[in-house]
Formats: sequence, structure tokens, C-alpha cells
Amino acid sequence: MINAFEELKWRGLVYDHTESVPELLAKEKITVYNGFDPTADSLHIGHLVPMMGLARLQRFGHTPIAIAGGGTGMIGDPSGRATERQLLSREQIEANLEGIKKQLALILDFEVKSNPARILNNADWLAPMSMMTFLRDVGKYFTVNYMMAKDSVKSRLEREEGISFTEFSYMLLQAYDFLHLFDTYGCVMQTGGSDQWGNITAGVELIRRVRGKKAHGLVYPLITNADGSKFGKTASGTNVWLDPQRTSPYRFYQFWLNVDDADVINYLKYFTWLDQHEIRALEEALFERPEKREAQRALAQEVTRMIHGETAVARAEQASQVLFGGDLEGLDANDIRDIFADVPSSQLAKTAFEGEGMPVVDLLVETGLATSKGDARRSIQGGGIYVNNRRVTDVGQRVTVAESIEGQFVVLRKGRKKYHLVQLFA
Repeated sequence: MINAFEELKWRGLVYDHTESVPELLAKEKITVYNGFDPTADSLHIGHLVPMMGLARLQRFGHTPIAIAGGGTGMIGDPSGRATERQLLSREQIEANLEGIKKQLALILDFEVKSNPARILNNADWLAPMSMMTFLRDVGKYFTVNYMMAKDSVKSRLEREEGISFTEFSYMLLQAYDFLHLFDTYGCVMQTGGSDQWGNITAGVELIRRVRGKKAHGLVYPLITNADGSKFGKTASGTNVWLDPQRTSPYRFYQFWLNVDDADVINYLKYFTWLDQHEIRALEEALFERPEKREAQRALAQEVTRMIHGETAVARAEQASQVLFGGDLEGLDANDIRDIFADVPSSQLAKTAFEGEGMPVVDLLVETGLATSKGDARRSIQGGGIYVNNRRVTDVGQRVTVAESIEGQFVVLRKGRKKYHLVQLFA
């Protein structure tokens, strides 16, 4: 049976680590932490790697701590950034923390008796600390030369904007987090993305100098797409969020379903609980039957189920079939808005659909799906017109408000794939 380190290794999730980490994870049950700064009220899919990293370690018997960085979030981490972060208010940080805590709870197990997960807020120990205490108990152990040599600082010093003293000190705050967790919870390892290496090793160094003990760090690779582009954004450049209000379950599912063949096997390793045997079978299916996209469908199902639940998977799969003529029954206005966000649309007064309703022939002309009433009638007689994905068989058929979706939308289709969304307004 493989251990936690070997599990992370075969999944391609070990970028670097301090000495002895493989032996430590193989022979001992340790406490490990990862920090998440509340820069928004939701985490995004890029955070799934460290979130699941903690959960994978927990499944091997290690005890995870997730730090919701209410303290460090007030400063801003310079790692991986070309410019200074905008400082958030205390109220905004508190609101963001609430959203993040709920999302961490989707992945980590807080009920298991042997090694339950914890979520802690580092503002609890950072906020009360005076500047004098911080300078004497933390700053004393680091030279400016040591800090300037770290990549997160060095890259910023090379830019005209430079780096503020506020962000320059972030490394020391994170180092103190590690020391506090080491003293309070016996935490001996910190994990994070590879851009966190400098911050993590600063904590390892602080523990060595102050306590004379050995602590450890392990970092995951920063995920990119096979073409080198940044992972976690849609084609339009927006983040894919874990919060369903920011990224709907349908859009979330679609993101994974549309992953490139060159990326999908790696993403199955990074973002799902499927084992080596299951992923190997999907890899074979990808090679033998790439047009069926079985690997992408498994990826979309697994990740959507983990974040949004089984019902969301079923609705997303139903919604995915709508553009191929699938049934609209059970879908609400939000689903329709999502599914047809990229198709041509028109706005028509709801009053036109009241009473006996609007003739389909007129509706086709009004929306441009037919060039004339004669063209509309011929299309209907040829069996090529659909209202809400149901074929229109009568050239005299009308569309009423009752047939619209929640009184807001009517979906028209001409032929197999030519859609038009009608939005009804009062």
C-alpha cells in the first residue's frame, strides 16, 4: 500500500520539499497546514490543489489545519504578483472568511474522531501582537539579505514599482503562523503552491532558530494548461469560482467537460479521488475513443459532484444535452440564461404572449429565424422548427406566457443547432 507522499508523487503534485519529507510521511502521522488568504468571498478552482492536498493527507491519517488568513489577508501576499494588492477592509475580510470556511468544509472531514480537520483564523494570534513583540520575537531572526533573496521579493525589486514594507513583511507573518501552529498544535509541515516556497522555508527557518527543532515544507506545482496558458479561467478570461452564485454549477461542469485532451488525464490526477486503475482506464478510452470524451465527462462529474453535489451533476448533464435537443423540463430561468448565454437573443414584450399568444410564424419572423411568413411556414411544414425543444407541427400554433419558462424565456430552434433565445419583458 502506498503512503501519502507516494500518492502525491504519482499524481504529479510534488514540486519540491524539504529534506526527509518522504520518510516523515511514510513513518509518522503528523499535523500539516495550508493557508488560504481571503482576497475574495470565494475560492476558485486553482485552490482545489492545496485544498485536496490537505484532504489527501487526512485520508492517510495525517491531521490537517486550514488557515483562513484573516490576519495575513490584511497585509497581502506578494508571491506571484507583479503589483501591490489592494488592501481590504476588516469588514470585507470577515465576509470573505465566511464564504471560504464553507468551501473548505466541502473537502475536509471535521467529524472523523482520529484526525479531524481544523479551520483557524490567523487574526486570532496576529492581531493582538504588538509591533515591538513582533520585531523582537520574529524580525530579529531574519536578515534583510535573506528576505531579499526570496523570489517573491526579488522579482518585485526588479520592477519600477518595487515592494512596500507592508508586503515585504508578509513573509515574517507567515513564518510566525508556522511557529504558532508548531507550538500550539504540534504542526510540523506546511504545504502550498510552489510560489509559497520562500514563505514556507522562512517558517521552517524560524522554528529551527527559535525552538531548535525541525519542521518541513512541501509545495505543489502551479497548474497550467498544456499550451502554457493559465489554468482556472474560462475562454473569456474570468475565474471559475467554487461559489455557485459566481460560477453556476452548469458553467462549472462545462469548464471541466471542455478540457483539452492534452490536459484531461493530469487533471483527473490533480482534481479527483479516482485511483490509478480508474484513471488508467480513462486514459485508454481517451486514446481509443477520443470523440466520446469519456475522460472529460468523468472529470466534470467527479469535480462537480464534490463541490456542488449529485443533484447539480444531474442538472448540469441535462442542461448540457439541451443544446443537442434535450428536454427542458425541470430547468429554471437561471439554467436557461446560462445555457443560452452565447446564442442570439431578442427581447419581446410579455403582453404579446398573453391571451391567445403570438403565432409561431410571426415569432420566427420577429426573431430573424425566418425571412418571411412564407419562409416560416415552409420551415414548420418541413419539421425544422422547435419551441422549447418541442417540434412545431401546426403552422397555426401560438406561443403563450404559460408555455414560457418561468414567464421569462422562450427557446426557439431551427434545424439541429440554430438557437434563438426570446426574453419576455413586462
